[in-house]
This record gives sequence, structure tokens and C-alpha cells, in this order.
Amino acid sequence: MTTTTLAVLVPLLPFLGAAAGLLLGRTAPGYVRPLAVLPTLVAAVLAVVVAARQGGGPAIDAATRLTPTGSVPIDLALHLDGFAVLVAVLVGLVATCVQIYSTGYLRDDPRYPSYAALVSLFTAAMLLVVYSGDLMVLMVGWEIMGICSYFLVGHYWETPEARAASLKAFLVTKLGDVPFLIGLFALAADTGTFRITGILGAVANGGLDHPTVIALLLLAGVAGKSAQFPLHTWLPDAMAGPTPVSALIHAATMVAAGIYFVARLLPVFAESGAALVVLAVMAAVTMIGSGLAALAQDDIKRVLAYSTIGQLGYMSGALAVGDRGAAVFHLLSHGAFKAVLFLAAGVVIHAAGTNSLAAMSRMGGLAKRIPDAYWTMTVALLALAAIPPFAGFFSKEAVLVAAEHTAFGDRHVAPAAAGWTVLVAGLLAAVLTAAYATRLWLLAFRGRGAEVPDHGRQPVAMTAVLWVLAIPTIAFGLTVGVITDWFDGHSLTPTVTTAVLSTGVALVGGLVTYAAWRHTTALAARTAVGAVVAHPDAEPALVEAEAMTHHTAGYGDTPGTPDPADPGRLLLGPLHRHAATGFHLDALYTKLFVRPVQAAASLVRFLDREVVDTYVRGSGTGARLLGTAVRRAQTGNVQTYLSALLAGSLVLAIAAVVFATVNAGS
Repeated sequence: MTTTTLAVLVPLLPFLGAAAGLLLGRTAPGYVRPLAVLPTLVAAVLAVVVAARQGGGPAIDAATRLTPTGSVPIDLALHLDGFAVLVAVLVGLVATCVQIYSTGYLRDDPRYPSYAALVSLFTAAMLLVVYSGDLMVLMVGWEIMGICSYFLVGHYWETPEARAASLKAFLVTKLGDVPFLIGLFALAADTGTFRITGILGAVANGGLDHPTVIALLLLAGVAGKSAQFPLHTWLPDAMAGPTPVSALIHAATMVAAGIYFVARLLPVFAESGAALVVLAVMAAVTMIGSGLAALAQDDIKRVLAYSTIGQLGYMSGALAVGDRGAAVFHLLSHGAFKAVLFLAAGVVIHAAGTNSLAAMSRMGGLAKRIPDAYWTMTVALLALAAIPPFAGFFSKEAVLVAAEHTAFGDRHVAPAAAGWTVLVAGLLAAVLTAAYATRLWLLAFRGRGAEVPDHGRQPVAMTAVLWVLAIPTIAFGLTVGVITDWFDGHSLTPTVTTAVLSTGVALVGGLVTYAAWRHTTALAARTAVGAVVAHPDAEPALVEAEAMTHHTAGYGDTPGTPDPADPGRLLLGPLHRHAATGFHLDALYTKLFVRPVQAAASLVRFLDREVVDTYVRGSGTGARLLGTAVRRAQTGNVQTYLSALLAGSLVLAIAAVVFATVNAGS
């Protein structure tokens, strides 16, 4: 088969698997799991073959006219360059691991058939986005992912949290998609095509007349899809869905789509220095704000959600300084270790037997019971904190090196202001990332929360994929000198300055958090000893557990008061209660947008009910009264009809005489 034929099969196979799964889910449940895993697995293998054949060489393009539009044509086109084929491999790998993992995680879920089919459709949509060479076809995959996320985040629709989270994710991302679609049409109007190669050719020849307006419109959609400030608020709430769905959204689909889109069309954004500065500021605020928020969360999945937002901020920062190689490199690296983190968190929750144990302050006694999750999560957290030699170190260094070159004028793709903004924010975010990664590890595996019941050994399907994904988490960064062909020949090697600086600040963040944890643990232990002394007749273990529960329960109930069980409170101080709520952005949006819209809706409803309906009811009442009057005249008595006829004739005769007299006198 040709490379283009194999590339067509990559998104087609998961799509066919989704269709077959939906059709056979009820009639032949025994085929559901094979239809979930095998098509995605084969698609992943084919994606590897396509990547090997492309080999980092010139892009492979193929297209056929989809439909004549009379103006700008729409083509069913493939565009296979180094970025596309590597991202497709990531999507296939993570999606396959998620499908295998889900067979154990949701083995008793009655809605597993529809879930598995939606995951396959989600995967097919992302692969369509990755391989598409036409923006309108790309938009199809973009929107299919949006509706799949709505259904998957709301999988546990019985709970109000899941229903609200799915609706919020859908509405916030659609809010960004409106200007995004306008930007696509404006881009096609300027360049005369939706084909990515045609657009890039037109940009290179100076054919873009409104670069700033187009870039800003497109960035609105990217901010929504990739959860960047100020449209990031949907992502932490989306943790109400199943944990494998979180892994898929955060590691390989949905949020990665926006970053990938900007990377594909980076020359369009590079035409506007103002747009790059806006993107840099957006990335900086996202990195720092999400890091502070992650340090204040108690739910392990919300910590990871804010972590994803921050890491996407690094990718946006790399794009803001004009380096798409660094952005996609970090996207690939982040996809591997973030999938490990979420799937390992799922093992932790599964071992606890309930989603309520996602609160890290209540965890305890899990490290020895789930060694696979413990060790792989430790490796992934080291990668997240950018500690060498793990993959996160090399990819984050590539971002900082690109920002350094722009800041000091060694690269002139973006303004120096964008470089300084990304560089300073990236270093600050590195401190925060190491801090919340250390805090998560300490609280989840070294905490003194309640001992949860032992639910037995975790399914092999859930633990095996952790080690599969741990391999690129450990080794992918070491291939930095080998994969440059797939990154336009661009070097991604770290420099000594940024490597020492970023590693140093990361170590400081981790060590300070560890010291704060030791301090708070000692304080909690003294409190527990005091409780034992105060209750000498009680069972010491029970009294100590009650004292520890007193310090860990009601997380965040007393603003400004450090909790002896959590170093995050000590580190953030008075800022903690603001960071724990995401700096009240949801409350702000409620006041600025939700309540005015609700008030306007109430006004419209009042006018419709009291004004419009009054006229409608009035016309109906008038017709009804007229009908009543006419009905009463229809008595069926012939004498009455003749009397009325004679009376009418007499009236007409008198009127005729009067009219004739008046005319004669005049």
C-alpha cells in the first residue's frame, strides 16, 4: 500500500470501530471490547509505519475535490509532514492504552459499549485533525471532538457534577469556536483557499491582508480548545468524567488540537507581532496562574488538570516565540507522561474503591499496595518537574531555549518582548511545577490520611499500560539528537545556561515543598500526641486518626489558616483560598456574563408572556366573542330571520331616501 492509503486508514479504522461498536453494543456485547481495542491498535501500528515512511523528509500531500462551492473549494486533503506523523503516533499510542485500560477500569459499567465507541470516535476525530490538509475538513474533526468530550465528560450523568461539567466544557469551547470559524473564513477570503499548503504559500508571497485580525480570531478558538487563559475554566471541572477519558483529553486529543493547529499555521501568526505578544502574555498568565492553582487543590485529578493547563502554556509560549519544533516536542513529551499520571491516578482511585478518595489529604497506605502506579507515577512526576534525564526536561528546555534566543535577539521571528515574557514566566512556572508535583507525591503516597480498604490486586489491563507509557516518559528525551529530521532539522538540544537555571529552580521548588511538608507533618504529629494525652483512656490509634482527620477534613474551610496536613497552605499563605477556587474566575464570569444573560432572558420571557401573549390572547378573545355573537343570531327560527330581513330592508330603504334627499338639496 502507498503511504497515503495507509494514512487514510489511520483515522478510518477507529471510526469504523466506533460505528460497529454502537451497532453491536446491545446485540453482540462480546464483540465490544475487541471492537474498541483492535481498530485503534491497528491504527496506531499504521501510524508508526506512516511515520517511518515519511522519515522526516519532504511533506507528502494528496487531495481530491470534495465538493464544488462556487468560490473557495473544499478538498479532502492529506498533509503528512514530520509534525503530523509524530503526533499521530502519540494519538494512536495513548488511545490504544486508554482503550485497554478502560476494559479493566469500566469492566462493570453498563454503559461501556457506548463509552468505548465514543472513545474510538474521539480518536478518529483527532487523527483527522492531525492528517488533514484542508481547514474545513480539519474543522469537522475539531467539532466532532467537542461533541465527544460532551458525552464522555458527562458519562456519569446521574451526578450533577458530571452533567454541569459536560455542559460547561461544551459551551466554553463553543464560545471560542465562533470567532475561530470567522477567522477561518477570513483567512480563506484573504488567501483564496482552505488548503494549508495554499495558505502558507500565499503568506510567503505576502498575500495576507489582515494578519492581526485573523490571528486573534483564531487564537480565541485555540484558547477554548487548548484551555488557555481566559477560556481554561472548563478543564478542571471536566475531571468529573471517567479517569481514562481525562487521560485521553489531556494527553493526546482535544487540548492538544489547538496547539497543533497553531503549529501548522505558525507563519500566519508570525505575520503579526501583536498577535505573538498576545499569545505570549496569554501563555505567561496561564503558566503562572495554573501553577498556583495546582498547588492549592486537594483532588488529585484537579491538580493534574491545572498541570495540563500550565504545560499547554509552555507550548503556547514556544509558539509565541516562533518555535513550533519546541512546541510540538513538548506536546509529544507531555502526552506520554501526562497519560501515565492520569492513568496512575485512576489506579489510585480504583484501589481506594471510590472516587471520593481522590482527595489527597485523605490518602494513606497505598504506595505498597499499588507499586506499579507508585513507581510509574514517580517517574512521570519527575518528568513533569523537568528533572533530567526524563523526557520533560528536554522538551521544557527546548521551550526555554527558544524563549532565550528571542529575548536576546538571536532569533527575529517574534518580538523580544514575547521572548522575555515567556522566559521569565517559564522559569517561575518551573518552580511552581516542581512544588505541586512534589506535594502531590508526598500527599498521595507519603500522607497520613485514612487507611482505605484493600480492594485486591488491580487488573493487569490497567497496570501494564502504565509501564508501556513509562518507556517514552523515560527515554523520549534521549532521542533529541535523532528526531531532528521530523522537526524541520531544527536542533532541540538544551543549552547549559537554561538547563542549569531551570533545573536549579525546579530543585528549589521541590526542596522547599518537602521542607514545608516535614514542618506540617511534625506539627500534625504534635497535635495528634496532644490528642492522645487529652484522652488517656481512649485507644491511641483511634484518637490519632481522629486528630489527623480533624486536620485534613474540611479542606479549605478556614481561609487563611494553615492546615498542618498540607504544605500547600503554608507555601501559599493568604493566597491559598483564592488559588483553590481558580482565583474566582468562575464567579467573575457568572457576574459578568451568566447573570446578565439570565436577566436578559427573564426580561424577554416577561415581555413574551405579558406583552406578546396579551395581544395573542386578545385577538383570540375578540374572535371568540364575535363568534359567540354570530352563534346567538343563528336561532333556527324562520320568523326571526324574516323579521330581521324586513328590518334590514326597511333600514336600507330609509337610508336610500335620506341619501337621495341630501343629494337633491345639494
